[in-house]
Amino acid sequence: MEHITKIEHIGIAVKSLKTANEVYSKLLGYEHYKTEGVASEGVQTSFFKCGESKIELLEATNDDSPIAKFINKKGEGIHHIAFAVEDIVCEIERLKGEGFTVLNETPKKGADNKLVTFLHPKSAHGVLIELCQEIK
Repeated sequence: MEHITKIEHIGIAVKSLKTANEVYSKLLGYEHYKTEGVASEGVQTSFFKCGESKIELLEATNDDSPIAKFINKKGEGIHHIAFAVEDIVCEIERLKGEGFTVLNETPKKGADNKLVTFLHPKSAHGVLIELCQEIK
């Protein structure tokens, strides 16, 4: 069984989805294919297909959201790299056994019809890692 199957998406924290959508539409040569809010995370997202992977733009919807805190601390930019997995529960256990710090041991519903969990950046050389499993 494969553990990680591909880079699912790269998450980019932005101050304005409208402005960022315009920039990425010009860069990629096509429009985003959907926007979606995730109220539990205080975020509005916009997705662009990029080959087999995606670009996820993330705009905070409130000042307490993780994206707002990230932008206040580091500015706009890459927030996380998400990897697709076939069995998120097994991957959480496997990665805990490998010494990674899991931020949410119970997967939660994320954007784009996914169950998600995150690994602490200190576990992966300063990069926040998201694991995504398609909800079937």
